[in-house]
Amino acid sequence: MGRPSRTSLNMELKEAARNGHVDQLYGILAQDSCILDSMDETNFTETPIHSAARAGKTLFVVELATLKPSLALKLNAEGDSALHLALKKGHIDTARALINLNCELIRVKGKHGMTPLHAVVEMGHVSILEELLYCCPSSIEDLTARSQSPLHIATENRKLGALRVLFGFAHRINKEDVLNWRDEDGNTILHIAVTKNSVKAAELLINNVDMGMRNRENCTALDIFRSQGQLQKKHMGVVLHRASILSNYLNTLIKRRDSHLGVIGHAKGLGSIAGDIRSVVLVVAVLISTATYQAVLSPPGGYWQEGSPQHVAGKMIMGSWESSYFGLLNTSAFCASVCTIIVLVMGLPFAFFLEACTMFISCSYFVSVFTIFPSLDLTTLFLLLMFGGILILFHLVAFEVHRRKREKRSMGKGAWIRDYIENPRINHI
Repeated sequence: MGRPSRTSLNMELKEAARNGHVDQLYGILAQDSCILDSMDETNFTETPIHSAARAGKTLFVVELATLKPSLALKLNAEGDSALHLALKKGHIDTARALINLNCELIRVKGKHGMTPLHAVVEMGHVSILEELLYCCPSSIEDLTARSQSPLHIATENRKLGALRVLFGFAHRINKEDVLNWRDEDGNTILHIAVTKNSVKAAELLINNVDMGMRNRENCTALDIFRSQGQLQKKHMGVVLHRASILSNYLNTLIKRRDSHLGVIGHAKGLGSIAGDIRSVVLVVAVLISTATYQAVLSPPGGYWQEGSPQHVAGKMIMGSWESSYFGLLNTSAFCASVCTIIVLVMGLPFAFFLEACTMFISCSYFVSVFTIFPSLDLTTLFLLLMFGGILILFHLVAFEVHRRKREKRSMGKGAWIRDYIENPRINHI
């Protein structure tokens, strides 16, 4: 009996793949050890790993991907990889096995530039979506042939559960910039949410996407809403007008701080340099605040040790006008350094406690100033109170930023999954 032809062995191998017969796989390899190499040389064809993934034969898929890893990267005639097929057919265990072998499979682009992550988002499979993101965080930045990010796909297909996962994950890994990315038509995810009249999506995005961004038709999200007339729900209009001046100010402040000082540390090619700059500025600011605070505790000339009709014990010996100049200059430096510290620590771990400490130190400083200065004229008093008001404003802004950061992170791994489990309909906007 002659040796079987490669064509017949290929057919036999595909049948083994559909049935998940691993032993039969090795029997075929014993007859033709180069059969997998020949498949690797052909593009856009159905290979045994595609057949096994479509049928959910996990062990066969793992065995084949281990023997010939490049097969897991290949696309079939429909533009799907093995991971695409496993996810589309709902074979989650097979998909998990593949990404455990190679997490970069999540970034393989198929038909229309769709990655497996895009496919999962389009289907709204929240549970596996989180696993894909944590296995390959950078996949959230992959774009389709239409320049759509996974967030665009979620919003366009009205998958609120998936959008919440992506939104929370983007904040947790400091990739908030993807929220403002545009597709080929220049639309941000907020443009799409308004176009689809997705009120819940708009509520989620309203304070995190730049409302002033325009698409290729030179329209903002609000322009799109207005052009749609009375057919849209009135609530969408209310949502769009919630973007307050304070919100815009906070977002601008954070973006400027991050871009110039590298707080989030992922500036293109300059992350470490920006982080070093931030560290240097922070050290200098702390030194200045320490020096100015110490100057109040130990002013030039010292204190009166004993009381008399001419002076009070514990007050500065320095004359009134000299003390006024000293107080204004020293307080200016103290306030500037403390404000710098507050801006630099925004968004960092334990920032709330650091900001609270600076607030208490600031209060202590002003109490010391009013206690030890011999006299303060109205102008000096007004300026000192103004500096104090600026510091209070900075602290309030810092606490508000901290609160918003905490709310964004709470959208992540805990709250959204409970909502999804308790109310499956939340997955559809």
